[in-house]
Amino acid sequence: MKRKIAAIMLLVFSLMLIASASFAAEAGAAPESAKLSFFATVALASAIGIGIAALGTGIGMGLGIGRAVEGIARNPEASGKIMTTMIVGLALIESLAIYTLVVVLILLYAKPFGI
Repeated sequence: MKRKIAAIMLLVFSLMLIASASFAAEAGAAPESAKLSFFATVALASAIGIGIAALGTGIGMGLGIGRAVEGIARNPEASGKIMTTMIVGLALIESLAIYTLVVVLILLYAKPFGI
């Protein structure tokens, strides 16, 4: 437990150092390499975001379907209600991935700073 807390604290400290260095940059016209760097960072963040969303929704759907099959196996008479509830739950889980996709597409195609 202490090792995990130490790792988290080290991560937070290193992020604080990186953030302070990036905010210390001089204001002015951004060079072409900075524009490319901005879009590369947005593309990387978008890829990581949609990957995490797909991973999370995949795990959630797998667990939900598994539990529904267990419930139907234990009580076959309730299969109609279980299936209906499972399908509604899967639709709600899938909507989380779709929301993430919308945010990713907005990040990729919007030009927030006019760059």
